[in-house]
Amino acid sequence: MFIHVNEAKYINGYKIWLSFNDGSRGEIDLSSELYGEIFEPLKDISFFTTFNLEGHTLSWSNGADFAPEFLHEHIQIS
Repeated sequence: MFIHVNEAKYINGYKIWLSFNDGSRGEIDLSSELYGEIFEPLKDISFFTTFNLEGHTLSWSNGADFAPEFLHEHIQIS
């Protein structure tokens, strides 16, 4: 099964609640993942909160995204 993000909701800080197509759901804190040229702009909370679901994962208008498998592996199950 290919993992897809079905739903995403901003919580606070760099935390996002995610729901996946396998039924799992939980929260991820991306604060420690925002390094490198493409992710630096996401350190601005007002920009971080502008994510969309595109290509079955979180993405931002500057081209930043995270693999759905990475997100799935790192969520805190709720």
